[in-house]
Amino acid sequence: MNQPYVIGVDTSVSALLEADHLLQTLEAELALPEGSFGCTHLVRGDRPRVALSFAVPSEAALSTVREWLTVKGYEVSAEAPDAVGRAVLYPGVSELTGTVTVAELLARSAIDRVTVLGTSGSPSPDQSLVTRDHVRPAWRDGELVLAAMPAAGGTLVPFEVPDPTPCCADH
Repeated sequence: MNQPYVIGVDTSVSALLEADHLLQTLEAELALPEGSFGCTHLVRGDRPRVALSFAVPSEAALSTVREWLTVKGYEVSAEAPDAVGRAVLYPGVSELTGTVTVAELLARSAIDRVTVLGTSGSPSPDQSLVTRDHVRPAWRDGELVLAAMPAAGGTLVPFEVPDPTPCCADH
């Protein structure tokens, strides 16, 4: 994350969808200031889970977030678990509904770049992207990057689907 005011939050959450909901709940309760980010981070090892991070635009906001989370019983650290968080909350996310062009997506949100799986280079600015109201870019080398894939009718869709089928759902 590019912002200097970052906090990590350990959780017992094990699924991304559950972590998304927790981030959105915490955002509402914290009343995060404009320009804030909320990300998920996969933690492996002896206790696999999804950790969270918040990046806020000021030291005062960071202090408030840290204090509130600590009072609520969350284990808080002074940094994000890693540099490759998956952004759930970010400036402009609420503007990314329905179908937008790549240019609109980049202009309306904090997303810096769009990549298309299986291709080199960037998609055309006028390429349509069907958001499915679920746009989850990830931090890569200090940029917020959305991975997309080709879809029907020459459109793109975000690589991450809003309602993934759990592994082994048909067993």
